[in-house]
Amino acid sequence: MPEYTAPLRDMRFLLNEVFDAPTMWANNPRLAEVVETETAEAILEEAGKIAGNVLAPLNREGDEVGSKWNDGEVTSPPGFKEAYQTYSEGGWGALGGNPEFGGMGMPKMLVGQVEEMIQGSNISFGLAPMLTAGACLSLDAHGSQELKDKYLPNMYSGQWAGAMDLTEPHCGTDLGIMRTKAEPNADGSYSVSGTKIFITWGEHDMAENIIHLVLAKLPGAPAGPKGISMFLVPKFLVNEDGSLGERNTMGCGSIEHKMGIKGSATCVMNYDGAKGWLVGGENKGLNAMFTMMNYERVAVGIQGLGVAENSYQNAVTYANDRIQSRAPTGKVAPEKAADPIIVHPDVRRMLMTMRANTEGSRAFSMYASKWLDLSKFSDDAETKEYADAMISLLTPVVKSFLTDLALESAVAGQQIFGGHGFIREWGQEQHVRDLRITQIYEGTNGIQSLDLIARKIAANGGAFYKIYADEIAQYCASQEGNPAMAEFITPLKAAIANLTDLTDWVMGEAQNNANELGASSVEYLQVFGYTSFAYMYAMMAEKALEKEGSEPYYANKLATARFFTKRLLPRYISLSESVKGGADCSRNKAQYLLVVMLSQPSLHTCMRKRCNQIPEGIQLKKHLAR
Repeated sequence: MPEYTAPLRDMRFLLNEVFDAPTMWANNPRLAEVVETETAEAILEEAGKIAGNVLAPLNREGDEVGSKWNDGEVTSPPGFKEAYQTYSEGGWGALGGNPEFGGMGMPKMLVGQVEEMIQGSNISFGLAPMLTAGACLSLDAHGSQELKDKYLPNMYSGQWAGAMDLTEPHCGTDLGIMRTKAEPNADGSYSVSGTKIFITWGEHDMAENIIHLVLAKLPGAPAGPKGISMFLVPKFLVNEDGSLGERNTMGCGSIEHKMGIKGSATCVMNYDGAKGWLVGGENKGLNAMFTMMNYERVAVGIQGLGVAENSYQNAVTYANDRIQSRAPTGKVAPEKAADPIIVHPDVRRMLMTMRANTEGSRAFSMYASKWLDLSKFSDDAETKEYADAMISLLTPVVKSFLTDLALESAVAGQQIFGGHGFIREWGQEQHVRDLRITQIYEGTNGIQSLDLIARKIAANGGAFYKIYADEIAQYCASQEGNPAMAEFITPLKAAIANLTDLTDWVMGEAQNNANELGASSVEYLQVFGYTSFAYMYAMMAEKALEKEGSEPYYANKLATARFFTKRLLPRYISLSESVKGGADCSRNKAQYLLVVMLSQPSLHTCMRKRCNQIPEGIQLKKHLAR
């Protein structure tokens, strides 16, 4: 049975030493009153117990049994309802909430560590509080005082859950073409009608009510995304005294049968004139949605990190226990029939890659969370503006790069188990299946990559990027008098210089070819990610060097930093060359595929039948008409 132990030592190192969160909290009047080192320690300890003792044991059965749909009702897997009750009674749903409505007001730097533990121990379960937190964030920022008073306290307490309803059968990323409608009622409410798909935990039995935030269009709304509004639509209507009334005219039509996260219900939600209330003003739904989006996308990156950490922990245990062959340098365990597989260089390579990926991801997610906190809690306008720019730039990288690395890590963990990694009882194949969705939802990683290069960099002439690059340059300059840091600073300087040149190259090429941004975006984000990790590892190495001889943890951290710098960071070189291959390579490949297709008579005949479905002017149609 796979086990999970919260990585508390690494979390403390990052919080207290690398990023010195306690000092930041103490210097912020809004945070000084709610959190300090002792409180943070207690929260992490208790969250670790919930994750390891309550949620982790439910992970495998949740996957095997899954959520069940029957005539519109969804039953969660065995133990989930009781675990949700335990989670709620512990006040965990209120951790990052607004104190005015019963939340604790904790910073994201701390909340993110709790999220990692919850997601790492049981990602299917963790999606429920994650989506509730996102709904609360939007409601708190954009809802009327009446709506916040009525709904937020019970959502923070866990008595009610939340869901976000965006995607429709015909549209996901392009929300401007949605068909869900909202008609105004005489009492100030609205009647919402339409169908939403892929709604995580849109229906379940863990909470007594589910509060949906639904995107829809009002009559006469402008075309496209400018005409989107957001509506609060509860599963059960809420009476004036706060008690639950009749069921709303909405329901779950089915749940999806999925590759992974089978413990969670992914719902088709049908709205038939369901009663809802406007959140954020008419035609301002995207603004309300994007308030929570930075948090949710960082949370998805943290999901990937958490599951990858779980995979790593169990891979290390297996590699120490499994005996197979002898070490190339001679017997390590002569009393045994063979040596444990951890002695083999390739196994150590995979384990170190997993470790470097997860520890780098943890540092980078906390770094991004720092900017979320400064944006939210700072009273200084300049600091807030700087933080907003940083989190805008970094969010797509956190979501995309961390989930890409997480899947790479889980596949490595599966490989270490060999054949046992391919069967269910050891848990590694579940990690691979569960992680795959993190690259898809909350904006696919391809969309995140395009968001980074097109919207967050090129659209402002690289202004946000310059802020980030300048910060890294200043850090490198601060280490010039520290020769012990040269092995980390020299590669970092080379990496950031390359990224700056690459950024200028892509923006320059895009002026002549509109396809360049999209063609280069994925590899560009990867280069950005590896360079950012080099920055994280330099900061971690600096602190580890100061205490290298005090305990093994610091020596291990330095070993991981050196592995990343020497074995993983050089990946940016080949990725940069790939970017400079240019958009024309993709076009030429498409032309090649056309030639191959036309050489296949059966395929050619099939395509001729579909020719009339192809718009005029498409080159393919001209070829098929021959």
